[in-house]
Amino acid sequence: MEEFKGDKRSKAYRDYKKSFEEEQSKKPDGLGDVVESITKATGIDKLVKFVAGEDCGCSERKEKLNKIFHFQKPKCLSESEFNYLSDFFSVRRNTVTFQQREELYRIVNRVFGRELKNTNCPSCISKIIRELDAIYKTYK
Repeated sequence: MEEFKGDKRSKAYRDYKKSFEEEQSKKPDGLGDVVESITKATGIDKLVKFVAGEDCGCSERKEKLNKIFHFQKPKCLSESEFNYLSDFFSVRRNTVTFQQREELYRIVNRVFGRELKNTNCPSCISKIIRELDAIYKTYK
């Protein structure tokens, strides 16, 4: 029997991952990207290149600023996390079990690079559910 060589992930997850990556590539990596977009929008970049020449040091400054002031972007959901959230958000609920909280905290910590601890605090749980819902729905 021949081995399947295609993509084994679900279509919904492939679509999510594609739109997530497209959207994240549009966002700035850090302050250097923001400064670059402002100088391009105002035309300052052309003036600087006219006065200082093509090698004005802008790209080096951009890299340094991006390294020093790097923006924290969320990571893409894994397929299992995407599937878990699909199931979780498909049911309207008033309570969240301990096991569900454990999984939600694990996902939010990995995706956003945090170290939150599982808690019974309703507003804390509500906040992470809203954050995960936004990530899930934005790219779905």
